[in-house]
Amino acid sequence: MNLHEYQGKALLKSFGVTVPAGVVAYSPDEAYEAAKKLTKLTGTTKWAIKAQIHAGGRGKGGGVKIAKNIDEVMDYAEQIIGMQLITPQTGAKGKHVNKILIEQNVYYPGESETQEYYMSILLNRQSGRNMIMYSPRGGMNIEQVAEETPEEIFTEEIDPKVGIQPFQARKVAFNLGLSGIAFKQMVKFVMSLYKAYVGVDASLFEINPVIKAADDKVFAADAKVVIDNNSLFRHPDILELRDFSEENKTEVEASRYDLSYVKLDGNVGCMVNGAGLAMATMDIIKLSGGDPANFLDVGGAADSKRVEKAFRIILKDPNVKAILVNIFGGIVRCDSVAQGVVDAYHRIGKIKIPIIVRLQGTNAEEGKEIIDKSGLKVHSAIRLHEAAEKVKEVLG
Repeated sequence: MNLHEYQGKALLKSFGVTVPAGVVAYSPDEAYEAAKKLTKLTGTTKWAIKAQIHAGGRGKGGGVKIAKNIDEVMDYAEQIIGMQLITPQTGAKGKHVNKILIEQNVYYPGESETQEYYMSILLNRQSGRNMIMYSPRGGMNIEQVAEETPEEIFTEEIDPKVGIQPFQARKVAFNLGLSGIAFKQMVKFVMSLYKAYVGVDASLFEINPVIKAADDKVFAADAKVVIDNNSLFRHPDILELRDFSEENKTEVEASRYDLSYVKLDGNVGCMVNGAGLAMATMDIIKLSGGDPANFLDVGGAADSKRVEKAFRIILKDPNVKAILVNIFGGIVRCDSVAQGVVDAYHRIGKIKIPIIVRLQGTNAEEGKEIIDKSGLKVHSAIRLHEAAEKVKEVLG
């Protein structure tokens, strides 16, 4: 689950991570009051105005501005609130900005002494350990740094049995070229950041940039926080932070029925049980000349109601020209799934696009027989290559 920057920073702060003081505003008037409040609180005479959407690259799209006086705060707030912000991560349609974060300026006097660093925490799937990735070249895309100067990217893996150790945090600060007060500040920052990562069951922290200000204070100037969905039952307070307006409406609907659905841009809808099989199904669709329109995993309980709901969700996409149902009967029997497909077909009504159903595993032959005898315009297959040929055939 993605969090807004201001939500992520609030979590970080609760674990002792230093973040700039900030206030969320939903209108220019609220932005004005927020700026005055921050001046009283911190003495800042400049303010960062940041669009709050679930996407990076906001500055490149005009979603981040630095206001040098209170009038500019109002002007920038009027420009950003309500805009359709397009960034490299939003796609061509962009995202509507409903709120902004007004934040104290951390590039205060002595700005030439301010340093920017990159830092993230994520799981290294090869080693099965959490990893801190960091670089002295902050404020830019880490992919670009990796391509141009890979020697400036460092990693530190954490042994899960003992957690992060102080010597590892000191190593991070040393590799970033810090000394004195800034060194101690960075050590504290790294220890607190890792504590927060583990404490909220995150799958990703990305702080770009981490700022060393002119007075050697270290701040998380930005914060991308992604929480592991599988852990949300332990964090009902974090679950309440979910912003449905930032998510695809169809994906939100699917989640209410425990369907794993991700919208894609293709023309062949997929209904599969199991994530690995879903990935293989999308590959076979590409090989057959089509493009997958979605990732949809119905899980192990593919009864008729769940199959019906999956069909309805796929059919919401007007780009879908065919549907491929690919089920491996292990926990669930293929004949039960086949009956579910037939029942769903009848309840939904006339479905105008071709449906290919490939069943393999327990009672696959019986499932195929149910499909063939249903009288519906459903193409059945047992082997994956047969399903691929039928996809190719119906797409013309």
